[in-house]
Amino acid sequence: MTMTTNLNLFDQFLVPKLLGMSLLIPAMLLTTVLIYNPQDRWLSNPLTTLQSWLIAKATKQIMTPVNKPGHKWSLMLISLLTMLILNNLLGLLPYTFTPTTQLSMNMALALPLWLATVLTGLRNKPTSSLAHLLPEGTPTPLIPILILIETVSLLIRPIALAVRLTANLTAGHLLMHLISTATLSLMTTSTLLAGLTLTILTLLMLLEVAVAMIQAYVFTLLLSLYLQENV
Repeated sequence: MTMTTNLNLFDQFLVPKLLGMSLLIPAMLLTTVLIYNPQDRWLSNPLTTLQSWLIAKATKQIMTPVNKPGHKWSLMLISLLTMLILNNLLGLLPYTFTPTTQLSMNMALALPLWLATVLTGLRNKPTSSLAHLLPEGTPTPLIPILILIETVSLLIRPIALAVRLTANLTAGHLLMHLISTATLSLMTTSTLLAGLTLTILTLLMLLEVAVAMIQAYVFTLLLSLYLQENV
């Protein structure tokens, strides 16, 4: 019985398939339908104005710590932020699938972008990039150990990015699933407790909306900070 419950609990994170083909990529591309495309009109649509204002504010926040040579990354970083937010929020709807709960997908996003920032630094200023591996004034006996520690900390950055995003979204989905199950079970026994758990579920849903946006922002902001170290 316990094994069956555990399987049902984690079934929501299985990648859906149609005719044996994974629907992960179509689920990601579906979010592009939610982006409003402006039309050629003299008077702007309020939705277009709001969307442009939000993108401008997000671009300013993300690119503030980055030097001017790194501003050429702004389009890619804002596109990544938009995609992550839409995917995270779409997964909060009933009977939907959240692509960003898959560690493999998050690693596929984090690893190439992190590697691109490292290669950019090695190409533009190799001496300064390699100097991060050894803090100034390090005692000679500690040099090999510190180089090893800094190298490991550098290599685990993409893993930390992917695991942080996956863990936060997965934990929220599991918690909502458990509380919603408890709410349905209590409806037949105690209306008061069912109402209490429903209130908690509503508050948790609002919290998960905030978490979905914050985690997308943190993912993109950390990439911009990694970029700042290498430009």
